[in-house]
Amino acid sequence: MAMTDPLGDMLTRIRNGQRAKKDSVISPASKLRVRVLDVLQREGYIRGYSEEALANSNGKRTPHKGLRIELKYFEGQPAIQHVARVSKPGRRVYSGSQELPIVRNGLGITIVSTPRGVLSDGEAREHNVGGEVLAEVF
Repeated sequence: MAMTDPLGDMLTRIRNGQRAKKDSVISPASKLRVRVLDVLQREGYIRGYSEEALANSNGKRTPHKGLRIELKYFEGQPAIQHVARVSKPGRRVYSGSQELPIVRNGLGITIVSTPRGVLSDGEAREHNVGGEVLAEVF
C-alpha cells in the first residue's frame, strides 16, 4: 500500500524512537526527508543522520536507501519535546514570511518548504520568503 504522508511517517518514527529511548531510528530515504533532517541538525534537535542500504526480512540488502537518524538527548530527556506535522496531504498550510508561526515564544522552530529550499522559520524570515509550513518542533 502506498504511503500518503512520508514526512509525517518520519516524524512519527523520531517521536516513537525518543519515547523508547533509542539511540537511532531508520526511515526510508527521500529528498524532502533529507532536507528536513538538515534543518533539524542545523538547529540542534538531532545529532545527525546517514544514508544506508535497507535490508528486507531475510537480511538481504534491497535497492532502497534508508536514513539512520541519530537521536539527541539532554540529561536523559529528548531534545525534541514535541514534533507535529502542520501541513498535511488533506489540508495544505501556506504562510508568508511575516506570518510564519512562532513556536513557544521562539523556543521552538517551524520547518518551511520555500522556493529557496527547506528552511527553519528564522532562516525564512531572514531571506524574506514564505511557503508551505511542514512541521513545528520544540
